[in-house]
This record gives sequence, structure tokens and C-alpha cells, in this order.
Amino acid sequence: SDALSSTAYATEEVLLALVVAGTAAFTMSLPVAMCIVALLALVTTSYGQTIHAYPSGGGAYIVAKENLGIMPGLVAAAALLIDYVLTVAVSVAAGIAAVTSAFPKLLPYREALCLLAVYLILTANLRGMRESATVFGVPVYLFIFSAYLLIIGGFVKLFMSGAQPAAAPSAEPSALVPIGITWLFLRAFAAGCTALTGVEAISNGVQAFKKPASRNASITLFIMAGILGTMFLGITALAHKFGIAPLAHETVLSQINQTVFGRGPVYYLIQAATMIILILAANTAFAGFPQLASIMAKDRFAPRQLANLGDRLVFSNGVILLALAASGLILWFKGDVHKLIPLYMVGVFVSFTLSQAGMVVHWLRARERGYQWRIAVNGVG
Repeated sequence: SDALSSTAYATEEVLLALVVAGTAAFTMSLPVAMCIVALLALVTTSYGQTIHAYPSGGGAYIVAKENLGIMPGLVAAAALLIDYVLTVAVSVAAGIAAVTSAFPKLLPYREALCLLAVYLILTANLRGMRESATVFGVPVYLFIFSAYLLIIGGFVKLFMSGAQPAAAPSAEPSALVPIGITWLFLRAFAAGCTALTGVEAISNGVQAFKKPASRNASITLFIMAGILGTMFLGITALAHKFGIAPLAHETVLSQINQTVFGRGPVYYLIQAATMIILILAANTAFAGFPQLASIMAKDRFAPRQLANLGDRLVFSNGVILLALAASGLILWFKGDVHKLIPLYMVGVFVSFTLSQAGMVVHWLRARERGYQWRIAVNGVG
């Protein structure tokens, strides 16, 4: 859910980065999306190698600490902890944005609704709730079904019904010199790479898969990346074709949804599925953050209280700390996804980069069969 849910806001971040040059710059959104999908393929291949090298779980903290040293490992851990906090803040804010897009009268209560969502997730986790395939699988499959329904419906409307593009807010394109265009493209690329958040989750939890765990985890990783890539490209293409532009009161996904299906039952189903998947994505951080914090506490790099198990056999202190940190960010940035995303990117890409660098050192030491191409893949990553 963490990885797939990012398609709900990744396209919007690309368009927001491009809008500074006028809506005419939106023509760059598809090339940007294609570059992001190419990076997704590279990162997925890289983490596929990490899964086989660390079958007991190869998080960025473990990979960086074992191969690069304690300090890079701690930097990676800090980045991951920030990433978990932002996962909660961004996912909850985006989930509530899906609700306020469908019901605009709720927009003034955005922050309160975000805090309520965090409180409900916190309460559930303190009671020892565990992720189960039945409870958590259904909303994920519902979101995948809804996203592909939207994409297929959108293209059918475009090519079969001769639909007219939605009216985008008028804006004059800026006269950009080549270096300005390059900067704009890179800025949009960086913002849109929020689509890659959560890709590393499988490599962190290889031990949860049935045997052969590494093979099953690797297959799952590539299937997930395939779904993520096609959903992101499809939504970006529809936003481009329909002339959708970011609005303060409504998400890009909601605008596409309304353009394709109108404000009928299908529209509300897709908005509900989007909200639920985003809340589930926030919940995944409540498993990852306390676990990583407890490992660091046992290594004496974090307060020892974070290693204490509560009555329900959960790391209660870590769960509460995460909820408080995420709530603070929601209040500070007034529940605005677009203001939270830049900080999210810092955590994501620091851990990505250190994990890949650690894997390069790992292959240099291991010298296993085919290590040269493995080094190349991780090195480019």
C-alpha cells in the first residue's frame, strides 16, 4: 500500500513543479513520467539484488552499516525514520484531500480530520493490531481495480467518445532559456519521484514471505513495480490529455475522476478507495518506525525506552513518538501535501542512495558470480 498509494499524488507534484512556467509546460509531464518509470525499473532491479543478498531483511540501515560503516548507517537510519514520519503525515494528508475533493464543505476542517485519522491509527496500533492479508488485502486490490478502471475509462472516453479536454486555468508560458527548461524538467522529475516511495518496503521484510523467501519477495517486488509504473504513467497521460491543472481545493486525481465518470457512484467509489489505501500506507509506517527505532536502541544509538515492548507486545513508545511527530508536521504545514513532499524526498533519497552505495561495496567484497553487472546496476542506482 505504501508504494502504490503514491500514485494518488505523484502526478500532481509533477504538474505543480511545471506550472511555474505556465500550463504550456505541462507537455513535459509525460517525458518526466517516463524518466521516473525508468528510474523505478533501475531501483526495483537494485532492490531485487538486495533481497537476494540479505534474505533476512536488508533495510538501508543494515546495508549501509555493514558495508559503509557506522556513521553512514546512522545517516541512513535517520533518513528512514524521517521517511516513516513523513509517510504518515503525507499519506494521511493526501487521504483527507481525497475526502475534501469529494466533499468540499469539509475543506476548512482538513487539519482536524488529519489529526483524527492519525489518532485512530495510533489507537489501533497500541491495541496490538496486526496486518492481515484479509483485512489489508481487500482495500489494496480495490484501489488497484479503481485505478485501472479510471485509466481504462479515461482512454475509452478520449478515443471512443471524442471527449474534449477539461479547461485548464489560463497562464502564459514563460520564455525559458535552455538552462531554465533543464532546471524545470529536473525539478518536476525530483517532485514526481515521490511515486517511488515505499519501493524499498519489500527488501525490509523478506522474512515475512513463504520459502523460498528471496525468490517470492523478488517476484512480488517486480509485480508491484509493474503495477505502480503503469498506474503512474496512465494517470499522468490522462492528466495531460484532459488538460488537468492543479487546484487548491481539489486533487488532480479527483479532477480526472470527475471528468471521466462525473459525480456519480463510480466517482465516490474511486475517491473512497484512494482515501483507504492512503490511510493503510500511513499504517505501514507504524510497523516500520518502531521496529527500526528498537533496533537502533538495542545498538545504543537511540533512547533505550524505544526498545521496550508494551502490554500488547508492540513497541508502544515508538508508536506514540511517531504519531506525535507526524501530528506536529501536519499542524506545522496545515495538512498541505505539497508543502510536506520536499522533506519526504530528502528521507527517501538519502536512504536509497546509501543503500545502493552499500550494495556496491557488498559486491566488491563478495565477488560472487556476475558481480560486475551487479556493481554496475547498484552503482548507477
